[in-house]
Amino acid sequence: MKMNVFCISASSYTYSSFPNPHSSSPYPQLQHAPLLNRKIHILSKHRLSLRRLTLDSKRRTTFICAANQEAEEAFKKTVEIDKLIDMLREANPPELQKLVVENILAFNPGFWIRLAARSDTCKSEDDKKDYEELATTVMKVVDLVVHKTKEKIDSATDVLKGVLKPVINDEGEIHWPPKDPQALTLMEMEINQREQEGQLDEGFLAEVNAQLRQAKEDGDKPGLEAMLQKVLQLYASNSLSKRSYAMKGKEVLKDEQFLETIIQAPEQEWNNILIRGLTIGAGDVSPEELYAVLKKRIERTLIRTEGGSYQQRILTEYLKGIETRAYEIAQVLQGKQQ
Repeated sequence: MKMNVFCISASSYTYSSFPNPHSSSPYPQLQHAPLLNRKIHILSKHRLSLRRLTLDSKRRTTFICAANQEAEEAFKKTVEIDKLIDMLREANPPELQKLVVENILAFNPGFWIRLAARSDTCKSEDDKKDYEELATTVMKVVDLVVHKTKEKIDSATDVLKGVLKPVINDEGEIHWPPKDPQALTLMEMEINQREQEGQLDEGFLAEVNAQLRQAKEDGDKPGLEAMLQKVLQLYASNSLSKRSYAMKGKEVLKDEQFLETIIQAPEQEWNNILIRGLTIGAGDVSPEELYAVLKKRIERTLIRTEGGSYQQRILTEYLKGIETRAYEIAQVLQGKQQ
């Protein structure tokens, strides 16, 4: 597939009416029917009024409760903002910068309105001046943090472009799969080099995932989607291969060594490796042994990586991909043996 280089960067109340008292009655002996009817009519009106009064009372109670909840939430937010303002006022420059970074999402319009309100209520000009200086300082730090964040995103985009450079031709076009098989080797070398330089951080992984998600949503770039998935596979393989668990003293653990062979291999070679290595194929490692070391490796990965990070998710998904493939191959081989 050939593609251009992508740009990475009133309620109604119903009630039953009483019968018309003037209609013909089978009981003519009731001489006082009009008077009785008036009494019934008055009683009906009282009941309807009472019902309306009860419903209106319930509505007012509901409105009052909602208003009380909103007032309570607004009060809590004001207290939180006041607490942050007080901390900022008491902090020295390094501490202030740290507070801004840690609470960057708190500097919304509500914060600045509250800060201005506190400045307006100051009794002395000195205190008012302090608030004005605080506002200026915080604004500068916020702008700096936003600028650095944008730079970091731009940097992650540049790193991804560098990783993909081997599969980009002189015309700036990407062919996937690459026409030159050596391109994948060069791309893997690029990932190894940039990983050693500390460039494949969370920002880089977030950028790759963002591009991959966009490619899936577009639905018309299967080559781009496959290429980005390959980048994540190479990253996971390289990261997981750094630590070996195949040796226990002088003993070689065949199940761990077998898993590491799969981890280090390209995804398209997994089938052959599994067929040759599993006992239900031509090897000496049972599917149960492989599942056990995979489970252990996933647990180790969860412990050694930050919870919820892109790194943790990518590495565990890679291992679970091997587990799924092993299960599929085992099902096929066991079916043939039956």
